Amino acid sequence: MDESPKQHLNKKTWIVLITVMVGTFLGRLDQTIVNLALPNIIDDYGISVSAASWIATAYIIANAIFVPIWGKLGDTWGRKKVYILGFVGFIIGSILAGFAWNLPSMVIFRIIQAIAGSADYPTAMAIIASTFPQGKPRAQALGIWSASFAAASVFGPLLGGPLIDTLGWRSVFLVNFPVGLLGLYMAMKYIDESKSETRTLQFDLWGAVTLGGALSALVLVLEKGLTWGWFSPKSLIAYLLIVLFTYTFVRIEDSHPEPIVDLKFFRIPVFVNTLGNNFIVFMGMMGSIFLVPVFVQTFLGYNAKQTGYIFMPMAAGMMMAAPFGGRLTGRVEPRYVMFASTIVAALGIFLLSFLDPKSGPLAIMIPMFIMAFGLGFGMAQRTNVIAAMVPENEIGVASSVLALARNIAGAFGIAVFGTILTNTTQSKLLEISSQSIITSSDPLINQEFVTLMIMKAQVSAYSVVFIISSIILVIGAFGSLFIKLKEGSDQNHVEVEA
Repeated sequence: MDESPKQHLNKKTWIVLITVMVGTFLGRLDQTIVNLALPNIIDDYGISVSAASWIATAYIIANAIFVPIWGKLGDTWGRKKVYILGFVGFIIGSILAGFAWNLPSMVIFRIIQAIAGSADYPTAMAIIASTFPQGKPRAQALGIWSASFAAASVFGPLLGGPLIDTLGWRSVFLVNFPVGLLGLYMAMKYIDESKSETRTLQFDLWGAVTLGGALSALVLVLEKGLTWGWFSPKSLIAYLLIVLFTYTFVRIEDSHPEPIVDLKFFRIPVFVNTLGNNFIVFMGMMGSIFLVPVFVQTFLGYNAKQTGYIFMPMAAGMMMAAPFGGRLTGRVEPRYVMFASTIVAALGIFLLSFLDPKSGPLAIMIPMFIMAFGLGFGMAQRTNVIAAMVPENEIGVASSVLALARNIAGAFGIAVFGTILTNTTQSKLLEISSQSIITSSDPLINQEFVTLMIMKAQVSAYSVVFIISSIILVIGAFGSLFIKLKEGSDQNHVEVEA
């Protein structure tokens, strides 16, 4: 009888974890599944691919802007309130998007979705941190929760294809309604309210506005820079806006009594180093992995459903490794776990550099599994170190900074590696053409010869991108060795060893 309350508490904490995983899974699933519907939306609305890209770009910008705002509001208003408010808004936005009648209405409803959906990450992480005690239980819970990102990335293509083929593209939005109601019910029933002891008396409005301006310009140029040209007038204006808004934001945050992002975090060496490791890992991973579906569909002839199957080992690797990483907490220093994790992930990405048009599915699935397993068993440490080094009443704000760094890293990686792929393809094509001779006058043979040269240049370029990505991860791995927490440390006893 004496143990029953403890057992009840333990059971409820894990139910809370499952609850926030439902929300995280749904939000991430929406991002991946909607991309599959874009070709159908383009046909239905009669719009160009460039115009349709705003459906994704507007979502990314709105999401990036509001993550820090929700993190601050969650700490002060109450995390359960903000989490539920975000859930309700996301369901409403999904229904509206499902009935959107043209591109402008779709973009507006996607922005509503993004604003509401951005409440999930900072509040979910803070809810887990306040539910699970610091140390191994919290680290293991954060690791398992992080695995839901990988699962959603894979289930997006697996569920999206059949949904679109059977019920049409609107179903990818409307499916959020029944699943969202389940998540909303669980949140209202199982999550306990938690908040900072310090009440916000003066909301940092201008800090939010200037941060939003800087992030909007940054995400916009990362999304459109390759199309515009990185040194085009539009891109240069974006760079100027980034600098101006960022400078103004820092000045405001330094003087505001209750800043939306407390810059004191960036004076903690461990925080900066951990954030840097997260940025490098997510830049390298997202910057290379987004090319895998393009490669397998272009050179191996896979359809969208087959491509989804290719990614299943990635989800399996992440979900297998996440609990394992949590169990390492307290046994191995976080920096060594992060180092090993990043090295294994780098190995997986490096193995992708051997892909060619003759590769079978295992040549992709095995490297993806290795990469995801490596990333997975270090995820708990990357997240838990951030949560452990700040006071509990500021975990929401700190986690929003972490989410922001990961999102920007992903966008930055995609932009950088997309540019590397394009430039390398051009240089490889020039190199191959300068070393090739054809004596035939048959136009069909000449055309086939040129096609083969382009294919060889493209395949070589993909290999270069994967090699560069793996090198970046190795650099990030060695950088993580500079992260050192004192034994038995908490947020008040953190230092970095040079």
